[in-house]
Amino acid sequence: MAIVGYLLRRILTGIVVVWLVATGTFFLFFTRPVDTVARELAGKAATAQVLNEVTARLGLNEPIMTQYWHFLDNLVHGNLGYSYVTQESVDTMLKQDLPATVSLVVGGVILWLIVGISVGILSATRARSLFDRISTVAVLIGLSMPVFVIGELLIWLVYQPLYSGGFHWIATGYSGITSGVVSFFGHMLLPWISLAAVQAAIYTRLSRGQLLETLGEDYVRTARAKGLTERRVVFRHAVRSALTPVVSQLGIDVGQLLGGVVVVETVFALGGIGQVSVQAVEEDNLPVIIGFVIIAAVFVVVANIIVDLVYSALDPRVRIG
Repeated sequence: MAIVGYLLRRILTGIVVVWLVATGTFFLFFTRPVDTVARELAGKAATAQVLNEVTARLGLNEPIMTQYWHFLDNLVHGNLGYSYVTQESVDTMLKQDLPATVSLVVGGVILWLIVGISVGILSATRARSLFDRISTVAVLIGLSMPVFVIGELLIWLVYQPLYSGGFHWIATGYSGITSGVVSFFGHMLLPWISLAAVQAAIYTRLSRGQLLETLGEDYVRTARAKGLTERRVVFRHAVRSALTPVVSQLGIDVGQLLGGVVVVETVFALGGIGQVSVQAVEEDNLPVIIGFVIIAAVFVVVANIIVDLVYSALDPRVRIG
């Protein structure tokens, strides 16, 4: 029951966060003169007819709190607005591009966690060995490489030679899982590596440092004194405690992940919501920008709820408190 109560509290907190973001977004853009708001919402498609349509559709002449209520009501019903630049609803645009971004984020996070934590554990349990020294150098290289450089290098060193050699299953662009598992992984493998490379280096260093510190704790020495195998001591006692700061860091990194997503989506032409948002800024397409802000807030909240649940599983004191 403790975990259920903890989950409900986190969900309610997440709803409040999304509401605050939506409220701040509304008052930032809509509490200005009607003509200014209508012109910004119309963007490059602004004509006298379009401006009148925007004003009538959104009720910009109504009291601001009435507009705010309609804005929240539309969000609750999944209506993120209408783009007058592309002549389609923002919901449709984001739904088309959301699968590519979700696939990139989920795959990249899983990859960097597996690589970062695994290498960190091996380095900590083999401190000052050849493997530890090589991994330290690899971490420094990973930390010094920007995401777009890694992406371009992968295209130059991996994609082009393989594609020229007839291995067409490695490709750019996005191919959904419905088109086949091989095609999906072939399109997403290099973007996952690009997104995960720098973060894997960070998590390797973090997990190595935390595990080395944990292995020096009294309860670990006691477990060894009881005659437990080294494998059991490391994985049953030390790793679980060492992973709690790693999971906390993941919650922070998820919120900053969209910046890296935009770069990777652009380099590999995935066409996700990050790339769409950049185009929206270039085109002064304000409805899409507002929709992206709301979706980004939901993404961060959901990801952090998942991270909090993992953290509470590692440390029950969190959900009990």
